[in-house]
Amino acid sequence: MHLVYPAVLAALLFCTGLYGVLARRNAILVLMSVELMLNAVNLNLVAFDVWLSRTAEDKLHSGQALTLFTIAIAAAEIGIGLAIVLAVYRARGTSDIDKLRDTAEGHETDGPDSDPAGSDGNEPPAAEKAEATA
Repeated sequence: MHLVYPAVLAALLFCTGLYGVLARRNAILVLMSVELMLNAVNLNLVAFDVWLSRTAEDKLHSGQALTLFTIAIAAAEIGIGLAIVLAVYRARGTSDIDKLRDTAEGHETDGPDSDPAGSDGNEPPAAEKAEATA
């Protein structure tokens, strides 16, 4: 088999993963897209290892060893990433990346406690919340 076939397949997988990372808003789908990108890299590592071992008579299989290392790192990454996403979902009620970014920057205006004028019109809502918790 020629080197072109797995290289083109890896390029398509990587482009699909890159599109998923840039276009998706759900954090779990972004993690899945990152996994697609890592699998494209793994496919390239194995394909080039086989191609180079045929030409150089090298039997070290370093590309396959790097692939196993990448799989182990990807498993750890997806485990920790999924745990973080689930913790954020439990705390905030959403896994939408745009909404999480807006709430982290303080631009949330459609929440249940958002009264822009405060209770008497003079006090900002942040000070009112601070008094309620004190």
